[in-house]
Amino acid sequence: MFEGQSRDELDALLRSDIEFRQLYHRHRELDKQVLDAELGVLPLDDTTLAQMKREKLHAKDRLTQLFETKQAH
Repeated sequence: MFEGQSRDELDALLRSDIEFRQLYHRHRELDKQVLDAELGVLPLDDTTLAQMKREKLHAKDRLTQLFETKQAH
């Protein structure tokens, strides 16, 4: 996520925006859990996995929105 973006811009946003920071860390946590579930390392039922994927996507959408808003200023 945020490939091609300046690491400095991302770090600044992580430091200055609490919502962005919390969502960023939650997205990373969900990403790891989803990957572990898909690899069979983390046993999850299909409903829980689908819910986690939806939450991860929602977090990514909001992160992108916040990032683009901050870039416009």
